[in-house]
Amino acid sequence: MTPEHGAAGAGDPVSFVLPGPPPARETLAGWQQWRATRGSFTPAQQLDKAAWRALSPRRRMLYDLHRAATHANLPLQQTPMSQVVTRVLRGRIESNALKHKPSTRAGVMITGGGYQGKTETACEVAAGFEDAWLDLHHHLNPDALAGTRDLHAPVAYAQTPVTAKPKSTCKAILGFYGADTKNMDLPDLVRQVAASIRDHGTKALLLDDITRLRMHRADDQDVLDLIRAFMSMHLTLVLIGVDIPGSGLLREGRHDPRTGQWAFPPSRHAGAHGLEATQTERRFDLVELDRFRYDTPAQITAWTRHLAAIEQQLRLMDAVPGMLTGGAMPEYLYRRTSGVVGLLERLIEDGCREAIDTGTEYLDQALLDNVTLSLPDASSRDAAAGEIPAIPPGGGAGKRKRGRSTVFDDRGPAAGTGSGS
Repeated sequence: MTPEHGAAGAGDPVSFVLPGPPPARETLAGWQQWRATRGSFTPAQQLDKAAWRALSPRRRMLYDLHRAATHANLPLQQTPMSQVVTRVLRGRIESNALKHKPSTRAGVMITGGGYQGKTETACEVAAGFEDAWLDLHHHLNPDALAGTRDLHAPVAYAQTPVTAKPKSTCKAILGFYGADTKNMDLPDLVRQVAASIRDHGTKALLLDDITRLRMHRADDQDVLDLIRAFMSMHLTLVLIGVDIPGSGLLREGRHDPRTGQWAFPPSRHAGAHGLEATQTERRFDLVELDRFRYDTPAQITAWTRHLAAIEQQLRLMDAVPGMLTGGAMPEYLYRRTSGVVGLLERLIEDGCREAIDTGTEYLDQALLDNVTLSLPDASSRDAAAGEIPAIPPGGGAGKRKRGRSTVFDDRGPAAGTGSGS
């Protein structure tokens, strides 16, 4: 097969350039679409310059588009920190789903900074559980009433409203199921949430951006109280947010040194709506998805291995082994990103585009000095809740002699006991 016909991306560009809008995971249909198609992107083949030049001008253009799509869709890489989160979350969801006792299921809180992969890691774990659960039950809801065919939704995902109130939070959850919420007061909404979770066989409810709640507001305190009451629905409640220990969400809880969990008193708010069958404590595992650190040999090795894994995914024609891991590049990339995986991904993506556009076809400090980090998707995030990280200064102004930098060392303790750092 000749390069003209065999190069990936040399065919119809629609499959990798215009795949349509990304699935909205906040709806059942969107979640199912994302779960079914995640990981299905096919990256461009690796071509050298001779094979690239052998292509026709149109095929070269399509191949370069496919390369750009490849760099914009780098796969989620496991890190030592995300492995801890994955182990805790997967174990908790699976154990709770297999319980037949009426006792309250413990939940999980996932904390960390912005752009550190908390949501993607949690969604990937939940999607993996759903794949296995659906396969185990032949895609049928084992809890469905006889004669009914409710959609089976082992996992539900919702985002906390920016200005949350009990009613808007219930509507966000019900929006996932497509339930009608018109002309409902709060007790009706709570009952509808309970009914939707039960009828769809939901085993895990993911509530993202939970630290948008401001605990000095009475409405937000009521929301958190209501959310904790959802744990009586016999599902795993997963709360995802930036700096949960510093947000005030734990202020009513106490740390149990025997279990490593945070224990909360029974909710007050939802008792009037019939959610609480018992007055037991609500317990959460608190796990942190921290950024990379660069202080010890083990931490530097972990960072370098992460860069090596990314390097293998890049499609630059003059790239050589060690492009991101040799010499001073690991320290340089750390200084530009502070070890935040989302910032690293953005820097690499924009750097690859610069390398292709200029014909450099290689990443080095000189090229990356010309790349200004920006976060074009930040408009959908709440800066006041810490969802947008500080971007370290970059470019030539940051050049200095080799040696370990302490400029971006963490100046405070990591998240409280039970963190995954």
